Amino acid sequence: MPKDPTATTQKEPNQSDGQVRLRKWEEFKQQVIEKKPGSIVFILEQNGFTQDKEITILRLIMMYDKKYYIFIDTPKGDTLRETAISLHKDKKGTRFLDEDEVKKYLKNQFEGEKLEIYSFWTT
Repeated sequence: MPKDPTATTQKEPNQSDGQVRLRKWEEFKQQVIEKKPGSIVFILEQNGFTQDKEITILRLIMMYDKKYYIFIDTPKGDTLRETAISLHKDKKGTRFLDEDEVKKYLKNQFEGEKLEIYSFWTT
């Protein structure tokens, strides 16, 4: 029986028309390995919920088939919750991620994949 062209399809959880949000680091890694994109982008964010921008997060983005696959890692103690990348403190005690450490970590995680890794800065 042919499909009804007026029928609506239900979207997967955490998915909109242009983006797929992945909640676990292992899910993001698996998507990168399966889809084999040419590159991924990481963003080190000082998410200004507090006056001193205490909350530091890592956002990873992969573009594939006209969709953005997005993973966000947040702090838990002195490391990020999913990737366990170390957080550092500046002289004022504000936590931050080191760009070179993040890039090295990602290169190690995707060793063997033909994948460029880029940092994207926002202000």
